[in-house]
Amino acid sequence: MRIDRRTALKGAMAGAATLAAPGFIPAAAQGRRETLLVVSENAPNSTDIHGVGANRPAYEASWNVYDRLMTFGVKKDERGNDHYDYEKLEPELAEEWDLRPMSVTFKLRRNARFHDGTPVTAQDVKWSFDRAVTVGGFPTFQMGAGSLERREQFVVVDDHTFRVDFIRRDKLTMPDLAVPVPVIINSALARRNATEQDPWAMNWLRSNPAGSGAFRMERWVPGQEMVFVRNDQWASGPRPALARVIWRIVPQAGNRRALLERGDADLSFDLPPKDFQELQQSRRLKIVSTPVENALNYLGMNVVRGPFADVRVRRAVALALPYERIMEQAMFGQGTPMFGGPAEPASATWPQPAPFATNLERARALMAEAGQANGFDTTLSFDLGTATVSEPAALAIAENLGRIGIRVTINKIPGANWRNELLKKELPLFLNGFGGWLNFPDYFFYWAYHSQDAIFNTSSYKNPAMDALIDRSRFEEDRAAYEAAIRGFVMLAWQDVPRVPIFQPWLNVAMQNSINGYRYWFHRQLDYRTLSKTA
Repeated sequence: MRIDRRTALKGAMAGAATLAAPGFIPAAAQGRRETLLVVSENAPNSTDIHGVGANRPAYEASWNVYDRLMTFGVKKDERGNDHYDYEKLEPELAEEWDLRPMSVTFKLRRNARFHDGTPVTAQDVKWSFDRAVTVGGFPTFQMGAGSLERREQFVVVDDHTFRVDFIRRDKLTMPDLAVPVPVIINSALARRNATEQDPWAMNWLRSNPAGSGAFRMERWVPGQEMVFVRNDQWASGPRPALARVIWRIVPQAGNRRALLERGDADLSFDLPPKDFQELQQSRRLKIVSTPVENALNYLGMNVVRGPFADVRVRRAVALALPYERIMEQAMFGQGTPMFGGPAEPASATWPQPAPFATNLERARALMAEAGQANGFDTTLSFDLGTATVSEPAALAIAENLGRIGIRVTINKIPGANWRNELLKKELPLFLNGFGGWLNFPDYFFYWAYHSQDAIFNTSSYKNPAMDALIDRSRFEEDRAAYEAAIRGFVMLAWQDVPRVPIFQPWLNVAMQNSINGYRYWFHRQLDYRTLSKTA
């Protein structure tokens, strides 16, 4: 269906004219107030959160199409904006649960139905959880972060009663059941589309959702748009105000900004920091900025081979970075500095500023101590999809490293290939960001610093002392001992410096003033269920 705004959109700019494609925004049919138009740079590559290489936009598709047993509550942040509450678990598909020392039993909603009308049962929950702990890669590692490791832990009591048996006492088990990975899949539908070579229907579910969530996917043109419609039979929460969400991919940031400023798009996020700085100053749109909890953008180094295997070289790099210049010229102040802190951890929290600051003289001395007085050649890689921030940061870093003898060639890796190249753990020097879904310091370090083949330990860093501190903190019940372990592994991270913290990112969202109900989530994607429009 074409819309009456097509002429206006075509007149806005040539690059945005494709927004008027057929099926783009059937506002006349649904009503402008019930239809949300979202524009973003990056497209989802899957609707299956368990899929190999599922990217961050895929989390949004999965989050809105599938249910989980539980969800997190809501609180206000320091600026008065809605923010998920990681300390409060609330019912979703499970209407109640009975938590015991070594198990939890869930009672499922009896009126819950998948999008095809099939009742949701405990057998579906078990099949979904069995899948998550079996397929390997990110979903299996994520489940393991909450000590959800074995299919035998998941027990069907009856059609509407499901039990999880614990293999150890782990404070992350319950919140780990409310993150995006443990979705409930229509197991009968998935099995019908499985094969002997693909028993978990990975290929089919990549582009064919089988959920019971508040929205169902109506249309998907990969790389262009995804359209969701409200599931009016949704039983796991209040009926959403939005009847339809059109998510359009507009690669050029200038086009996305223009669409917002003209009122032709309702909401966008991940615009360049400079744009957000200017939009905040203009006050024409509603801007919500939220520091991403448990997250850092950093410069990583390969500590296994090459010159960065020497900790003195890594410390020299940490003292050579042009921190202030990065914040000014790449971030435009849209982030929290994570440098220039005290010599020792100031608290048992994360993230907190590291004790590094630009000191080229000391950096050169460390290079000489490491036998690298004449320097060396290396490559600095970054995700081309983050070029608006990463490219100016990389240029500033390359210039300063050159002043201590490290001659840098910049390597721009296309966004579609970035995750795979990063996880090979072969890049000598790279810019990246990582955030932990659950807001606990030990959770971040489990993913980023533990040696047991942690996926996001992108520097291949291994230190038995670090592993011991992380493991102790994960299961420690004494508060003082827990905080001591946190201070210990933070200090060790600064001493060994496999990655150099630069800043804590902010999630910036720009929307029309008519949009209400936006809630910040740890996965940094949109939850359509709480959004509404007044016009």
